[in-house]
Parts: sequence; structure tokens; C-alpha cells
Amino acid sequence: MGDQAAPALGPLPEDWSRALAVVAHPDDLEYGASAAVARWTAMGKDVRYVLATRGEAGIDSMPPEQTGPLRTAEQVAAAAAVGVSVVEFLDHPDGLVVNGLELRRDLAAAIRRHRPEVIIGSNFRDRWGEAGPWNHVDHRELGRALPDAVRDAANRWLFTDVGEPWSGVRWVAFASSLASTHAVDVSSHIDEGVASLDCHRTYIDNLGDPDFDPDSFLRGSCQQVGEMAGVPFAVSFELVPV
Repeated sequence: MGDQAAPALGPLPEDWSRALAVVAHPDDLEYGASAAVARWTAMGKDVRYVLATRGEAGIDSMPPEQTGPLRTAEQVAAAAAVGVSVVEFLDHPDGLVVNGLELRRDLAAAIRRHRPEVIIGSNFRDRWGEAGPWNHVDHRELGRALPDAVRDAANRWLFTDVGEPWSGVRWVAFASSLASTHAVDVSSHIDEGVASLDCHRTYIDNLGDPDFDPDSFLRGSCQQVGEMAGVPFAVSFELVPV
């Protein structure tokens, strides 16, 4: 009997204590990454969230002044479902996030404020999958700004008015990337991941897909990644050292 092939995705390092998850919109973390967050908070790790926008332009049938507060509340509830109590919003305009000095300054300030060892982001690649849909511009702009903001946060001569420098970030891990390199086993925490996605009920109900089911979607996608990681359910990440 031959040797069993090694999993295509190795385990993401977990020798850290504090992570900062930085994404563009409410619900970005809940399509997989939050199940990994549930695993980490259950291990006693400190995970905090920072969102660039409040997702106020995300529901066509509802004006931004109504959508923003609703999606903010849904995100806070989704975070609580996986053990996260610190959720901050940078209030950049939804749909108009720009990888520039203003964004880098706000991200560097957040990194200095929370002093994480690792950063968790979401897919910044142009597409979702080989032939998938074009990725949202806010995801692409924010994701590409994150490694630069990590360097900015460590440089004492940049953005000197937003806190003391922090050089403790080891890597950035982007969830569900087309170029994923690692995976996190979420087999024991898939239920929490589903619960966190289901917290975005207002947004989900306005997607225009009456057949979308958070439970079947998340279990299906995490099962696919699990097959590449050698476990029942997993979430994939592209790890970028900094």
C-alpha cells in the first residue's frame, strides 16, 4: 500500500495570541473566515475586527442612512456569535474605498492601536476562483493596502500623529484567496460559522436569491476546502509574510 499523498493545503500557523481581522464590509468575514475565528477564540486567542465601511451602499432597495446602521448591528451580532467583542468601523464610503494615503493612515492607526501579531483579511485577488466573478473593488483596494499599512505602522517616521509604532505583525492571511497556501480546520466550529453568517439576515434577504441558505452554502464551501486540507471542514488562506 503506497504512502498517502500530503494535503494540498497545510495548517495555518497558530503560535500567536492576538489577531486583527481587517475587511471592507459587514459580512466579508462571515463567508468562511469567521468559522476560523470561532476556533481561535475558543482556544483563548484575542481576535478583533476592523471594517473599512459600514456597507451602507450594499442594499439597492434601502437608502444608505438606513442600511448603514442595520448592517453595523448585524456585523456586531455576527462577531459576537464567534466570540469577538471588539468591532470598529473606519467609516470609509462603501463602494469607494481607495488604496491611498488616507486608507493606509487609518489602517496603520488601527494596527498601532490593537498591536496584533497577525492580520486576517479577505480575498483581494481580481476574481473569486479561476473563472469566478470579478471581485468587489473595495476588497481589491483594501487587501492591497494591508501589507503596506503593516509596514507603515512599524515606521516611527510615518503617520506620527496616530500612535506609537508597532512592528509585531508577522504575516497577513487573506481568506478564500485564489492563491491560498494554508488552511484552518473548522470541523468543530462550522456551526458557529453558520450562525455568524445567518446574522446578516437583512442583507441576505435582499441579495435577490431566495434559495440562498447560509447553512448549506458554508458547509459546502468549507467541505471543498476540507478535502484539500485532509479534514471534514476547513477555511483556506493565502499567507503573506511581512
